Amino acid sequence: MTLTHSGASELSQLMEGTTAGALIPEIVRRGFQDLLEAEVSALTGAQLHERCPDQRSTHRNGYRERLLTTQVGDLSLAIPRLRQGSFFPSWLEPRRRVDKALYAVVMEAYTGGISTRKVDALVEALGGASGISKSEVSRICQGLDEQVKAFLGRPLDHARFPYVYLDATYLHGRLGRNMQVVSRAVVVAIGINALGYREVLGIAVGDSEAEGFWRQFLGSLKERGLDGTRLVISDAHLGLTAAIKRMFQGSSWQRCRVHFLRNLLSHVPKAGQDMVAAAMKAVFVIQAPDQVRAHWQRVTEMLRKQFPGAVPVMEAARDDVLAFLHFPQEHWRKVWSTNPLERLNKEIKRRTNVVGIFPNDPAIVRLVGSQLLEQQEEWQLERRRFFSEATMAKIPEPEEPLELTDADPNAQPAATIS
Repeated sequence: MTLTHSGASELSQLMEGTTAGALIPEIVRRGFQDLLEAEVSALTGAQLHERCPDQRSTHRNGYRERLLTTQVGDLSLAIPRLRQGSFFPSWLEPRRRVDKALYAVVMEAYTGGISTRKVDALVEALGGASGISKSEVSRICQGLDEQVKAFLGRPLDHARFPYVYLDATYLHGRLGRNMQVVSRAVVVAIGINALGYREVLGIAVGDSEAEGFWRQFLGSLKERGLDGTRLVISDAHLGLTAAIKRMFQGSSWQRCRVHFLRNLLSHVPKAGQDMVAAAMKAVFVIQAPDQVRAHWQRVTEMLRKQFPGAVPVMEAARDDVLAFLHFPQEHWRKVWSTNPLERLNKEIKRRTNVVGIFPNDPAIVRLVGSQLLEQQEEWQLERRRFFSEATMAKIPEPEEPLELTDADPNAQPAATIS
């Protein structure tokens, strides 16, 4: 194979300007980069800077950085971005951190003697059946755990987070001496900072109905510097609402309207559920706050006549489900439910369903934490605002919260929390 004049010139310049120790990594990096460019050119239907509108399926849109660990060291590759759709090289995908975490979790279960059909099949597919030691699995786990621990324990005092989303996904794991299989809640916290960008704040594994679990998790976020929270968006988990009142005094709580509607319909006969659902959805189409509240009251009166058993649910939830009305109208559709976390939770489910039953809680944190770390890196590279900075500036300033101490368990929470 012969080099072109330009190729020979580039190689000559590379050899002249690079030390011997750095030459091989740079040659390998350029080789991988050429593979990237070839694959994305095949996908888009055009070479870089080539003009052929009839053949193009999409256009390039800059690059994002990705580190590739190899035998010659860590190589910084520029992954092309596309205007429509997404691109990630097929040959690089298995090297992602989250895939290493999946491998580690499966092998930990296998070497620990936990045998299920899913685990056995995965071990076979991953090539672990031919022999992998506990020490090797431990080494892999330690490296991943250090990265995840640093990420989940990082300070949060670099910005204010006016919006905090909390949601739980349920997985199966083994717990206790008897290694009994139980349902475990994986709680994810996402924040929107004052500039309108999303950030992963943290995760926890435990009992989602226990107030102590939520207080410990929310307290850990505040200890790391979480501040400036004006609205917490979540479902109505039993322990969570009490924990929010105590840990986020002066903040409001938005009860997820999607989960609320499901709860409301469970108090309505099946024959009337479609009618009630349509009436409730109309509440969230109205633009004026006073009219929203008025329509809510009309629906309540309708239920009083036809389905009185649902009225207490409507009356008790009114202020919490309509908390979004006190915030910028541009934000309503994204803060009146936990739907912004839906895509993230689906991806967590997709990854964790591969495992089936986790060997322990740290294994859950390892896999989910690795996935969230990669999601955070994607958000940082995209630099796409969830809300504009101008609309974030419209969020009302907090009122002075009432002082609440552990010494007075009967004290009332701040008036802004309902």
